[in-house]
Amino acid sequence: MSTAVAAGTWKLGDREVNRIGYGTMRLTGNGMMGNSDGTPIDRDAAVNLLHSAFEQGVNHIDTAAFYFSPLRSANELINRALSSWYGDVVVVTKVGPARGSSGEWLPMARPDQLRGQVEENLRQLGRDHLDVVNLRRNGPDTASLSEHFGALAELRQAGLVRHLGLSNVRPEHVAEALMIAPVVCVQNSYGLDWRRADESGLVDLCLEQGIAFVPYFAVSGLRREASAGQEYDARVRSVAHAHGATPAQVRLAWTLHRGPHVLAIPGTTNPAHLAENVAAGSLGLTEGELALLDKPHEGTA
Repeated sequence: MSTAVAAGTWKLGDREVNRIGYGTMRLTGNGMMGNSDGTPIDRDAAVNLLHSAFEQGVNHIDTAAFYFSPLRSANELINRALSSWYGDVVVVTKVGPARGSSGEWLPMARPDQLRGQVEENLRQLGRDHLDVVNLRRNGPDTASLSEHFGALAELRQAGLVRHLGLSNVRPEHVAEALMIAPVVCVQNSYGLDWRRADESGLVDLCLEQGIAFVPYFAVSGLRREASAGQEYDARVRSVAHAHGATPAQVRLAWTLHRGPHVLAIPGTTNPAHLAENVAAGSLGLTEGELALLDKPHEGTA
């Protein structure tokens, strides 16, 4: 069986993690950003799935307090899984957005409300400090994140948070945050056919600064343009066929080939898909295959 070790490692501050991680959003239902459009996984099955991920070398888990449905909370499931696990696992959560008890989205938190969100994550996860907290930019475009990130930096100084990161940001936000406190990761939408983080220089900036770049939607391609998606799908299928792999594995492998600082956090409720995602970390793509996948789709300049 392949393990997450095959993909190599990167450091989130002083915490070394394998580059194949696991995103927990789907454990609460299949909806985006915690809205449950599907049936959440059985609680015991979810804990077993998390244990299986840990056994396969996954030691980087992505979560958020707003990943919940009427029946499931991602943080509660992680807490339960870790309480019966002997290994070291880095849990990365995010603050900024919030949802009410009935699931409705609330406005972006004010800087003075972030401590409450951090404390809620601490309570749900059963911890006395959080490994990594990402400030997620949400809602109307935000010109500056300095007040919000400064508030988190104070919580880091107080010992509630070990490391800080950013999510859904632009390069100027990273530069602004670095003036306040160290940034260990940046989590943005990114994939084979959604490469705005390349166009903006964000992926390369993270490498230059020693910051992990952590794509979400790397496999699903939720925002891709239809024409581009169809063309890339054909290329992905041809590469997958050559390796006896799945298209999802090729997409994950392409993402990891983008740089040694790129981490993957695919989520699934299917044990077989979990094993396939982990195995993608050992899938080596040739220079010719990477060139084929990197080629712009027809109609682009």
